[in-house]
Amino acid sequence: MLKVEVMELFKPKRVDAGTLTPQLKNPNRVRDHLANERTYLAWMRSAIALMGFGVLIVRLRILRPPLAPQPPGNGWRLGLAFGIVGLSMVLLSTAHYFVIRRDIDADTYEPGDRWVIVTSIAVLLLGVGVIYYVFSIPLESLNAVIVE
Repeated sequence: MLKVEVMELFKPKRVDAGTLTPQLKNPNRVRDHLANERTYLAWMRSAIALMGFGVLIVRLRILRPPLAPQPPGNGWRLGLAFGIVGLSMVLLSTAHYFVIRRDIDADTYEPGDRWVIVTSIAVLLLGVGVIYYVFSIPLESLNAVIVE
């Protein structure tokens, strides 16, 4: 069932009496689809950056000397939050891409504010977490890293 639905995405659509060229209501349809794809790829880049930043935050412990006392800290939680937000962004942006694609085809697309607000809140919360994490690290442990 799913294989048939996926294969339907790649078939050309017949519109009138055997022709493969549809009569477009929207002459800018191709440009709109390309813009939708560029936006999707930008969301993917952002998701990859968030996941990479999460890994970086978790791995910051490597910068401390091996014999220095290393309390467990909360860095792994912040890194996990970045990873979860990044993975969620992959899933949600993929679903959003196909919804917008369908709306462009049906010539019913209306821009929404939900994505902008949700993403802004998520990035704001992650930024607050980073600021808290950076300023909660004791300065004594940072001095041990400096090699003279």
